[in-house]
Amino acid sequence: MVKEIERAGIPVVHICTVVPISQTVGANRIVPAIAIPHPLGDPSQPADKEKEIRRKLIDKALQALSTEISEQTVFE
Repeated sequence: MVKEIERAGIPVVHICTVVPISQTVGANRIVPAIAIPHPLGDPSQPADKEKEIRRKLIDKALQALSTEISEQTVFE
C-alpha cells in the first residue's frame, strides 16, 4: 500500500517493527518502531516517559517525510 500511495505522488513514512519486511515490500522512508506488540510506545514506562518516546518517533517520521531521498532510507 505504501508504494501505491507514493506512486500517486504522496510521500509516505512507514513506521515499522521489522525493517527488513518494509524494505522487501518497497517502502522508501522507514522509521523503526519500538516493539511488535506496542510499535509506538512502551506501556511499561510512566506516562510522561511513554509520551516522550512517542513524540520522538513522530518527530523522526516528520523529519523523514520532509527529507528528499533517492533510494530506500531507514531513519534510525
